[in-house]
Amino acid sequence: MEKKKVVVAFSGGLDTSYTVMYLAREMGYEVHAVCADTGGFSPAQLKTNEENAYKLGATKYVTLDVTREYYDKSLKYMVWGNVLRNGTYPISVSSERIFQGMAIARYAKSIGAAAIAHGSTGAGNDQVRFDMTFLVMCPEMEIITLTRDRNLSRKEEVDYLNAHGFHADFTKLKYSYNVGIWGTSICGGEILDSTQGLPESAYLKQVSASGNEILSLGFEKGELCSVNGKAYEDKIAAIQAVEETGARYGIGRDMHVGDTIIGIKGRVGFEAAAPMLIIGAHKFLEKFTLSKWQQYWKDQVANWYGMFLHESQYLEPVMRDIEAMLESSQRNVNGTVTLELRPYGFSTVGVDSPDDLVKNKLGEYGEGAKGWTSEEAKGFIKVTSTALRAYYLNHPEELPDD
Repeated sequence: MEKKKVVVAFSGGLDTSYTVMYLAREMGYEVHAVCADTGGFSPAQLKTNEENAYKLGATKYVTLDVTREYYDKSLKYMVWGNVLRNGTYPISVSSERIFQGMAIARYAKSIGAAAIAHGSTGAGNDQVRFDMTFLVMCPEMEIITLTRDRNLSRKEEVDYLNAHGFHADFTKLKYSYNVGIWGTSICGGEILDSTQGLPESAYLKQVSASGNEILSLGFEKGELCSVNGKAYEDKIAAIQAVEETGARYGIGRDMHVGDTIIGIKGRVGFEAAAPMLIIGAHKFLEKFTLSKWQQYWKDQVANWYGMFLHESQYLEPVMRDIEAMLESSQRNVNGTVTLELRPYGFSTVGVDSPDDLVKNKLGEYGEGAKGWTSEEAKGFIKVTSTALRAYYLNHPEELPDD
């Protein structure tokens, strides 16, 4: 009898390793272990994943590189929207999971899989992101989540793997990390104690630079196109170049506290030099090149865009509408931004842009007016004050006391 096919969203960690072996050995599935890479795996890690998948009993292992899709369909919009959840977190893991889930769902459909599996527990956001994506994209497939459904402990999974000859080192470390092109999240350790922060040793990238350094980032229609004068056609390579420079200064480290999809509060540490520098520079450039109301309304929809990404609503049709507005807003966001880096921080210095609205023929703020006369200024101010004057003529008792 032909075995039923199951696709496992395979990261190489303990939960997904257990899932592959159990589905193959105990449930008789033809297991396809699929690693969807959004820029967080090294070639060596991917090679190890492949080797381990076959040792665990997978019939086939596949790496799906979706880094380019992740940038084209999410990251550039997050930059255009200057998206930081709660003004802090660049939504690294949240946005990655959606694209990993979509890639895995497409693969499962392409091979005619009967089921699709992931290793999420019942206590986090990822179960929602994967399940919702699979329910929408491949509703005919069963979703299998052994770790969640059986409430398996780490020891139970390790003991099972060891008993069947798979002896990879799954020693529980103090911290767990999720590395991606848009930052690294850090969980565990001091993060579980609300009174503490993370020590230097918790970060994967150590501070190696001292003093100050100038970094220039060029943008065309809101997209990063150059780093320190070097042009980049490959946007992923440009992000990596910024990350390499900023990480040496420990830029982009912070702690995020927010509301999870399942309703409880969550706390996570992160290091994300590239997102913080790119978004910081982009937002600064927009101050020079966008109108007041472009900035205001873009901020409103961008906040929703980030929230929907975090809460697994990427496939909601309104997201395409928000993306259209964000893209339209970037038509004049061109120029080079100068940043000054220092250990653990940076400052915005200046902007050189052909679309600089500070440079105009009507006047220089605080210096001189060329587009109106002094009498016109007085008339404007008098008209602007009309509503206030009318109110306080009726209610003089509400004026502030001397």
